[in-house]
Amino acid sequence: MGFTQVYDYVAGKLDWLAAGGPIEGSGAGHPRAGEVARADVPTCGLDERLGQVQDRVRAAGWDACVVVNQERVVLGLLRAKELEGDPASRIEAAMRPGPSTFRPHVPIAEMAHHLVDHDVDNAPITTSDGRLVGLLRRDDALHTAHRLHEAEGDAT
Repeated sequence: MGFTQVYDYVAGKLDWLAAGGPIEGSGAGHPRAGEVARADVPTCGLDERLGQVQDRVRAAGWDACVVVNQERVVLGLLRAKELEGDPASRIEAAMRPGPSTFRPHVPIAEMAHHLVDHDVDNAPITTSDGRLVGLLRRDDALHTAHRLHEAEGDAT
């Protein structure tokens, strides 16, 4: 039939999308959360001290840090408010445990609406097994969704 790349993905289509696998079809060209999320987001572990993490996060130009385990599974999130805490605190005590996460295949326009509607500055993007893909910043989502909207308007 002429297919050059064929996958036998037993877990199913939704899991394939959630894992960030390539897609085809009419929606393939539209940006998705996993493409816009920033993979360079600082990460930290439960046993670190907030003071160490504060310095690292600021030096990297961020106002958030994702708490992960050794397999990069998301355990928590430190947003700006938590990063202002006592430097002697352990991350486990300072973090927001179990943050809402989103899959890489979620359309960027949907993510932009969610972040605005819930007044959230960022959201972790993870695979279906909870591994960090990156952190999606609201400004990045809005900018990308706006560009997409303008491009679709030009096409009609």
